[in-house]
Order: sequence, then structure tokens, then C-alpha cells
Amino acid sequence: MAEAITREGLAQLKAELEELEGPARRELAKRILAARELGDLSENAEYHAAKEDQAHLETKIARLTERLRSAEVVEPDATAGVVTFGATVDVLDVESGRTTTYTIVGPTEADLKTGKLSAESPVAQAIMGAAPGDEVKVSTPRGDRALRVEKLG
Repeated sequence: MAEAITREGLAQLKAELEELEGPARRELAKRILAARELGDLSENAEYHAAKEDQAHLETKIARLTERLRSAEVVEPDATAGVVTFGATVDVLDVESGRTTTYTIVGPTEADLKTGKLSAESPVAQAIMGAAPGDEVKVSTPRGDRALRVEKLG
């Protein structure tokens, strides 16, 4: 099944994979070689720790490779005039008066610290398809909230 991802998210995955397959693998190989030179491998804690780290690294590389294989870049539809996947949108919390800027992304790209909101989140689900000026209601753990789409950008 394809994983919807933004172009930026795809670039980040590729960069992470490149780092893991290059510098991270080389550094781990050096650690294993250095630990091997310490002698008896049966009781060599450094060697066993490095081999365990290697297994974790290879698992991470395999997972990233699979994610890249199944990733499908979805471009935001700038002509839609409504909130779509990949769109950046200013949303006003009607009760608090606070405006927040979100970019709607796939679940694996989501990072609220940087304003990247998962398309599967309740807020994104509520605002998808809404146009500037539209008010929507979203159910959150803190209760229902009224949100208004202020601007697409």
C-alpha cells in the first residue's frame, strides 16, 4: 500500500537512508574491527555491543528502504481553494483566538513542533476540504473545538 508523502518528506527519507548506508555503516564497521582486535570475542562486550548496534542499523535501513519503495509523493493542489494534503494553512481556534499554521503531511512526517500535522489527525480530518472562512468542529481529548480556516498558503 502506498504511503502518501510530501516531496520534502521524501527528500528527508532519502537523506536519512544515505547517512545510514554511508557514514553510519562505516563508523560501525570501524567499531567492530577495533573491538575484534581486543581479543577473545566470546567475552568481548564492546564487540557484542557493536554487533547489536549493527543489527539495529541494518533493520532501520531495511525499514527506510521499504518506506521509500512504497512512498508516493502527493503534490498539494494549489488551485483547489480548499485544504488538501500538502497544503499549508492558517487555522484559528475560535475560542482562544490563537492562530496556528499547519502543513498537512503523511503520518510518518508529522511533527507538531514544526507545524507538520498528520493528515490522519482529528484536526486535519476536520479541516480537509474546508476553504478560507469555513468553520469546522473538531472533537479533541479536551472537548469539541471550533476552528476556522483563515488562509491557504
